[in-house]
Amino acid sequence: MKREAVITGIGMVSPIGIGRDAFWAALEAGQSGIQLVPALADAREVPLRLAGLFTDFDAKQYVQPRKTIKVMCREIQAAYAAAIIAMQDAALIKDQFDPQRMGVVLGSEMFYGDMDELLDTYRHSMHDGVFDAGDWTPNAMKDLFPLWMLKYLPNMPACHIGIVNDARGPNNTIVQGGTSSLLAIQEAAMVIERGHADVMLTGGSGARVTFSGALFRGWKHLSTWQGPPAEALKPFDRRRDGSLYGEGAGLLVVESREHAERRGAKILARIAGFASRNEPGTCGRVVTGAAIRSSINASLKSAGLSKSDIGHVNANAGGLIDGDQIEAQAIHAELGNIPVTAPKSYFGDLGGSSGAVELIASVLALQHGRVPRTLNYQEADPACPVNVVRDQSLAVEKKSALILSQNEFGGAAAMVLAGE
Repeated sequence: MKREAVITGIGMVSPIGIGRDAFWAALEAGQSGIQLVPALADAREVPLRLAGLFTDFDAKQYVQPRKTIKVMCREIQAAYAAAIIAMQDAALIKDQFDPQRMGVVLGSEMFYGDMDELLDTYRHSMHDGVFDAGDWTPNAMKDLFPLWMLKYLPNMPACHIGIVNDARGPNNTIVQGGTSSLLAIQEAAMVIERGHADVMLTGGSGARVTFSGALFRGWKHLSTWQGPPAEALKPFDRRRDGSLYGEGAGLLVVESREHAERRGAKILARIAGFASRNEPGTCGRVVTGAAIRSSINASLKSAGLSKSDIGHVNANAGGLIDGDQIEAQAIHAELGNIPVTAPKSYFGDLGGSSGAVELIASVLALQHGRVPRTLNYQEADPACPVNVVRDQSLAVEKKSALILSQNEFGGAAAMVLAGE
């Protein structure tokens, strides 16, 4: 008999709030976290001028000892803070768990580094306006912080969180684009189910707003909206013209039901079922949505539920013309007219942390009995035949939710949450 995995704590650092109260208040109020990037506010021709940023975050409030901040990039700092907040939210203290039975599994992505840290090396490698690659290594050795690499390794958030919590159980990092954190939560649940740990800290961190990362990923798929920032993202809407990058971290405390009940923890939701699927989406192959449809069906089967049991779908949609259409048609084909919400409309594509931060929105929706609206949905697109929650949050009685994530490689992940 597999053990049941339940969620007892949530923590997030996001463009719409830090901690559950601020985060939920923004969702209820329809408050967008999209804003002008300060350094690019006047550069109207640059697609990166709009992004989902958290501006009131101070790592010194969370990171101990503070000297370790110098080996943490912004993504690591955010993940560390979200873990502290999640532990506090779960009221979980160190004498309540066996360190050997606590682990960490996080979703992450490649951290490309701050351009400011690389400028001197670039300058010193330029001669008469020509870059000399042969000069890069010796100049980097002189110019870069000696521990620079430790600031940007994708597995470091899980390492730091494991160290500060003395978590000696399974520790892993999953780097799979936009599905990273939902896959990490799935793995954490499986660790609990198999009996290899009693408590797991899981979720993810990501920041796609760095210019160096954008140079690698490109920006052809980004919105070119020139109006009010809050109105830029339009998931499923006929007027949508692309996504936007954001930054954030979302962490959850996941426990076995027995462990949670033994310490008297409040159970926020149970992880009822999940699945991940893939269809080739590279080398000229066109994604059809087959993996999304399969992940929906497999997650429902895993949960022992039917489509009529699901109260709402938390969609991956973030404004992509083709991506939103493919997902919408998959949802409609498998689930019909079920209510759908798209949290990316509030903060954009958070990369490796998207699935976790969006899942937290559904955890809170189950707690409050209301599904957050999708921002900026005004004109229905016949190519996106889904029942989008719009204008105001939607009261629902069904205590279950389906969370979907997809990545650019054709991967799809799905998870079913159920209330108590």
